[in-house]
Amino acid sequence: MLKFISQLSRNKKRLVFVVSDVCFLTVCCWLSFALRYGEWNANGFIHWPAYVLAPVISIPVFIQLGLYRAVIRYIGNKALWTVVKAVTLSVLIWATFVHLLGLPQAVPRSVIFIYWFVAVVTVGGSRMLARWLILHKFPGGEQKVKCGSDRVIIYGAGSSGRQLSEALYHSKEFSVVAYVDDSTAVQGLELNSIRIHPPSSVGLLIDQFDVNSILLAIPSASNQRKKEIIDELSFYKVKVLTLPGLSDLAGGKVSINDVREVDIADLLGRDEVAPNKELLGSCIRDLSVMVTGAGGSIGSELCRQILKQQPNVLVLFELSEFSLYSIEKELLALGAGQTVIIPVLGSVTDKAHLEKILQSYRVDTVYHAAAYKHVPIVESNNIAGLQNNILGTWRCAEAAISAGVRNFVLISTDKAVRPTNVMGASKRFAELVLQGLSKREENCSDIRFAIVRFGNVLGSSGSVIPLFKEQIGQGGPVTVTDPEITRYFMTIPEAASLVIQAGSMGASGDVFVLDMGEPVKIFDLAKQMINLTGLSVRNAQNPSGDIEIDFTGLRNGEKLYEELLIGDDVLETTHPMIMRAQEVMLPWDQLELVLDSLQVALESFDYDAIREILLQNVNGYNPQHEIRDLLYDFKLGK
Repeated sequence: MLKFISQLSRNKKRLVFVVSDVCFLTVCCWLSFALRYGEWNANGFIHWPAYVLAPVISIPVFIQLGLYRAVIRYIGNKALWTVVKAVTLSVLIWATFVHLLGLPQAVPRSVIFIYWFVAVVTVGGSRMLARWLILHKFPGGEQKVKCGSDRVIIYGAGSSGRQLSEALYHSKEFSVVAYVDDSTAVQGLELNSIRIHPPSSVGLLIDQFDVNSILLAIPSASNQRKKEIIDELSFYKVKVLTLPGLSDLAGGKVSINDVREVDIADLLGRDEVAPNKELLGSCIRDLSVMVTGAGGSIGSELCRQILKQQPNVLVLFELSEFSLYSIEKELLALGAGQTVIIPVLGSVTDKAHLEKILQSYRVDTVYHAAAYKHVPIVESNNIAGLQNNILGTWRCAEAAISAGVRNFVLISTDKAVRPTNVMGASKRFAELVLQGLSKREENCSDIRFAIVRFGNVLGSSGSVIPLFKEQIGQGGPVTVTDPEITRYFMTIPEAASLVIQAGSMGASGDVFVLDMGEPVKIFDLAKQMINLTGLSVRNAQNPSGDIEIDFTGLRNGEKLYEELLIGDDVLETTHPMIMRAQEVMLPWDQLELVLDSLQVALESFDYDAIREILLQNVNGYNPQHEIRDLLYDFKLGK
């Protein structure tokens, strides 16, 4: 019966209470006379017109005072006070009308007070009883739903969940209706009068309470567990929000300002391995360090983490004036301590400038992150991409040798493996340059070259993640190149930390590969991002959905699947997330001649020669079309 009533519309539920009150008030009126006379027939039912008059007068008063507008599940002290006022006013009007009726026998004055008391207890008590039954049969919580607020479920009934609930109590944005927790020990209990449910009840709770959002209050959970929970919640049409990790919460305290959208990193389920502090600091602490491309996505994060290792000098080498200004300003705001920060504008193709900077600041370690990395852009600007990525790496490495640099770390990419695009080919060629220099006979310096290869980083320039967020915010469509395309992903902080650690390992010329976990299907990622914002994918199966996913086709030079290794020969290192690849290389005497030929071809815009050089020297290079600068093919119409 209770389940049937709970499924009725709001208006029908109000009608049920009106009918109930009609019955209750009639009985209450009779009972007040019966109690006064001490007999069940109340002096022969002589006052029966008064019984009929009680609900006729009271119901309009109750309606006028809003007694039927209250949501029983969330009824509180204010609603009970409304009951008292409504009953008091209705009894006074009733007493007046009864007196004017001129009944055969006057109504005793004590009946008026008895009737008031019994009616208050019955009308108010009926609502409290209904609330109790609903909360125990269909528990949700006693918090009042605020006008215009989102009804939310808090996933996690631990300390963070309790703090979050208290913070939301005074919020106009959210109203908590239920808790969900994995622990069977707390399921069925109540927190702040709100019931704790098992995860299997999420779907029922969403439908029952018309839930808009789910807040994840599980900052101590592993990334793998968070991913499992988010994967399960992505099937429901609700917005999923989360709290940051415990290390990011100020003093372990939770506030409403800590609530944020689910970070795409949470979808990867990767539990980061604690960094090796010795590896982090060995090439940085108390030394002079330079980062090329310091204003880029990876370069800027390298700078942040390098600063924490307290180098004596940190040189920021950057081509973009604005990017250089931005990263310098940020690092100074973080607090440089004893580290001297030197911002330098320049290009990695300018060997003389590089030598002067490296010598002037006695640089010990170089992290070479400067590169053009956006595949379609480099595909349309072959000359600039190859000059910067290949010749820039060569000149930077030669300058480092001349200046007596001890460590040189190249940030490479998975696109260097059997590349189908110019960008990937240029990065593999840059790897060959460092491998060749490390074995050059006349290289008498003690420099150690290290190459670190990894896949996509979340939030980097050109990443699909910011693009998807922007497209979802605009109402779609979300563009995916191919339904089968997959990519490896890693967070920028994790990648930068592993780059620093890998750069402190091995012998000169080693190629290190970071453990990127399992590849992610971009189509699935797009669907999850749409669902986690509370929207649905519009397709043939769901034509009334919110956001459509369009397939645009693979772009120039783009691969369906990326790889991290050219061969199968890979060795473990002392770090579980870093492997060492055994890759083929070219002797320096042979490579130097190739580089000279490449430089001539680039300067003369000889695309056929460039293509031939890359085909002959980059293992597995398989271009999808002719090498040329597409911008030169544009013809202005007359």
